[in-house]
Amino acid sequence: MIRRKRKKYVPSSPQHVAENLLNRKFHAETPNEKWLTDVTEFKYGHGQKAYLSAILDLHDNTIVSYILGKSNNNSLVFQTLKLAMQTVPNSTPMLHSDRGFQYTSLSFKKLLEGKIVQSMSRVGRCIDNGPMESFWGTLKCEKYYLRRTYPTFEELQKDIDAYIYFYNNERLQAKLNGLSPIEFRTKAA
Repeated sequence: MIRRKRKKYVPSSPQHVAENLLNRKFHAETPNEKWLTDVTEFKYGHGQKAYLSAILDLHDNTIVSYILGKSNNNSLVFQTLKLAMQTVPNSTPMLHSDRGFQYTSLSFKKLLEGKIVQSMSRVGRCIDNGPMESFWGTLKCEKYYLRRTYPTFEELQKDIDAYIYFYNNERLQAKLNGLSPIEFRTKAA
């Protein structure tokens, strides 16, 4: 039996690091005040991987924007942010993320300049981005893990689209007084 070699990950030094402005204050008084973002991984087909980048609004837990792609790269994260900025123009939220390579790049910082204030989790503290991690767990438990396999990327995309629509428009949440995120947002407006 021959052992497989483990992949060697070379730690990269960040080009830019932002202060942890969110500081685990997971409450927002108004929509588009505080956004969280992250990327998670899904498997489909024969060992292929898909990556979901999303932005969550802390006011009402709405998924403001998301993109499912086949590569975990800067383009995926940048497209997600651009889509959020188009969806909610003229908003100037604080955007909190972990210290992934996409979020610490100078290109990402440049994309935010003058529009959005950046905040980052501390090193090794995933709880600093807790509500986003919680959403990933909810999505995977309530949709992804219920289906044993996804033969194609398109089937995975279809289920994620359907779940996020359900989550935003129909899934009731105790934190939101028994309303869905969109109902809570509409009521707040």
